[in-house]
Amino acid sequence: MLHFERLQALHAVSTFGSVTGAAAALHLTPSAISQQLAKLQRDVGQRLVEPYGRGVRLTPAGSLLARRAHAILAEVENAESELDRQRNHVIGDLEIAGFATAARAILPQTVARLRKDHEQLRLRVSERQPDEAIRLVVAGHLDIALVNDWMNAPLVLPDGLERLLIMNDAVDLAVPAEHPLAQRTSVELTELCAEPWITWPHGAICHEWLTQTLRQHGLTPEVTHTAEEHQTQLAMVAAGLGIAVMPRLGRGSIAGVSIVSLKPAFSRQIYAIWRTLASERPAIAVTVSAISEVAHGLTDG
Repeated sequence: MLHFERLQALHAVSTFGSVTGAAAALHLTPSAISQQLAKLQRDVGQRLVEPYGRGVRLTPAGSLLARRAHAILAEVENAESELDRQRNHVIGDLEIAGFATAARAILPQTVARLRKDHEQLRLRVSERQPDEAIRLVVAGHLDIALVNDWMNAPLVLPDGLERLLIMNDAVDLAVPAEHPLAQRTSVELTELCAEPWITWPHGAICHEWLTQTLRQHGLTPEVTHTAEEHQTQLAMVAAGLGIAVMPRLGRGSIAGVSIVSLKPAFSRQIYAIWRTLASERPAIAVTVSAISEVAHGLTDG
């Protein structure tokens, strides 16, 4: 007989590519995951994982069973959704994630509001990059994620996901307070061809968007410094190390930095995403609604 928890462990290893990653997703220890895998291998009489470098990888039998496990987990989720609708009240556990600024500016207020209004709803929040979050929602290890895309680089979601636009986040230019552009109300992107840039780390969605956008306008950016956090980027700008484009969400302010509007105007779109199978769960509906209300409040402010 195949046990649900053991299939869940195998599916998590398939999704994350490691025992450690699977353990973190399921809130277990790596030892517990390894034990579940060992028991599952005894159940089926075949080797499902094998050593690979410093980690493990699935054998052909393991890959086959992991695909079946995904279908089984989807059916379990469908049954849970039907039961939740039948109860007609909000209950259960939800895993929510967001990229850095959304995790800071939107999710804390959302969770605080839901804890007050729905005492039987238990929420866990984590910070995830959009590409990772999308993968985890598809795999069923996250219930809801906040992700972003850019107006000239739209986000493509795989089948089986729903999304709701919760806000448009305008982007401005941050320059040192003593910079010649600091007193301007707006600046053309093409005026920035000789500037040193501060941006997100190489490979990050935002970094790729910026470099692609600048090249589309005939600029070859000289990226001199990178930092993931907006406040770190702003500190670099304040120190005179370069200029940066800066979304308004979670930006805050810092002495020594001036904010100037860009022409043409740019923005990024922020979406809540979740699995289509879970769309009718009351817990999903109220959580997405609360996220949207918090985001709209930030926009109105």
